[in-house]
Amino acid sequence: MNIFIGLDIGGTKIMAAAAKENGEILRHLRVDTPHDLQEGLSLLKGLAAQLREDNRIIAIAAAIGGPLEHKSGVVSPLHQPQWRKVPLKTIMETQFRCPFFVDVDTNVAALGEYKFGKETASRLLYLTLSTGMGGGLLIDGKIYRGANGVHQEAGHQSINFRCTHPERVQCDCGAPDCLEGLVSGNGIRRIYGKPAEALSDEEWGEVGYNLGQGLRNLAALYAPDVIVLGGGVAIGAGEKLLRPARETLQAHLKIVPVPEVRLSRLGYDSALLGAIALAMEGWSEGGVGVME
Repeated sequence: MNIFIGLDIGGTKIMAAAAKENGEILRHLRVDTPHDLQEGLSLLKGLAAQLREDNRIIAIAAAIGGPLEHKSGVVSPLHQPQWRKVPLKTIMETQFRCPFFVDVDTNVAALGEYKFGKETASRLLYLTLSTGMGGGLLIDGKIYRGANGVHQEAGHQSINFRCTHPERVQCDCGAPDCLEGLVSGNGIRRIYGKPAEALSDEEWGEVGYNLGQGLRNLAALYAPDVIVLGGGVAIGAGEKLLRPARETLQAHLKIVPVPEVRLSRLGYDSALLGAIALAMEGWSEGGVGVME
């Protein structure tokens, strides 16, 4: 049987799945992400081999944090310090002799929402709040890219924020005032001294206000039909985060229509299912790779 394999390579966990040619998921695996690069690469190969069983892999795709170059498949995920200029596409195609596709996790998650979450919005903005924060924009089901294919960085905008401890605001990219440094898992831990799941309602109100200011900027610039929020921080918080974020967005956005803001329909599997969608899409478009 021909199968696709999808990989979601996160800062704390790696998820992998195999799917039939029609997208039906056959098997799903989850492991912790090792800090060591070589250990991580060996783990990816092992997961794909485990999922292959007696089947033929016709394409593999992966979601991973940026920055990266999606055509060459060279990745340098910000929240995995040892992964710098890793030629992931070449490594995986050499190992499995099939096409390999990789993109920023938020782009891939947006594809997952569109294909498997039955999202029909013409302009879909997907945002993830997890270890870090990022976003992916789809226009009529196609990934929007900046000049020279650069991925836009929704989490690295500056906002007019409120914070109990402004001296603790610091983004992992090195800038002192990014939205990511205020609403991501790493940012929350740095500011409040505890994980997101331990925040009080008052603290969630502060985080939600800051997220809402970021949503305002994104809505004003992109005018999306819907903004979908995923990632562990957003899924875990739910309405404790979304309520103040929506209120702030509605109070401060005056000129363009206020988009719908909701949680992902796919939960924690958006990027994983998106990787399957990316593999299917790349294969159907005749993606170039090392073939058997």
